[in-house]
Amino acid sequence: MTFRPKYISFDCYGTLINYKPNDMAREIFADRVAPERMAQFLADFTAYRLDEVLGPWQPLGDVIRNAVRRLARRWKFQYIDAEAQRICDAVPTWGPHPDVTAGLAKIADRIPLVILSNADDRDILKNVELLGVPFHRVYTAEQAQAYKPRMRPFEYMIDALGCSPEDLLHVSSSLRYDLMTAHDIGIRDKAWINRGHGPGNSEYGYTEIADAGGLAALVGL
Repeated sequence: MTFRPKYISFDCYGTLINYKPNDMAREIFADRVAPERMAQFLADFTAYRLDEVLGPWQPLGDVIRNAVRRLARRWKFQYIDAEAQRICDAVPTWGPHPDVTAGLAKIADRIPLVILSNADDRDILKNVELLGVPFHRVYTAEQAQAYKPRMRPFEYMIDALGCSPEDLLHVSSSLRYDLMTAHDIGIRDKAWINRGHGPGNSEYGYTEIADAGGLAALVGL
């Protein structure tokens, strides 16, 4: 079954951009975390980053630094700001997953593409440039003054586009950050790009695709 939305909205970090804070943490803290414990260490880092975005808005750099600070406390080693800053500084340099540019190029001239990202305005523009396809609008947590999975960023995007939730196809690799909230806010059409960023749950009413190349068939192109 295909459907033709008015807009296709995307999560960016992780879904389009190969977002690598855990890869960097694995490298930075390899001298302090035993290999057999690294998976739990990175799971804790992921959990702290999620927890940091559930409260009042703060810059993404603060989200990362606070998550690393809490991680260091839990794992009982010294927090070094320069190590956390290495991750912050790398964010705007990360480019797309290999499937993204070609996959989006199939639809970019037919349906307006929109980004809704847990990003700072300054960083996201550099990431979007690396995607290599035109976007109709780019919305950020900084603009909304809130991060996903809170509803406010979705409300901000829908209001700014002047559309209804039913006009959107929302695409993400994260059930927890995006698709659960998209479901709750009334976005009927959703696609989950399964990049291994956590388990799915079909009760949230999305279509699973392997990569961005699957989007064209999903919208009948």
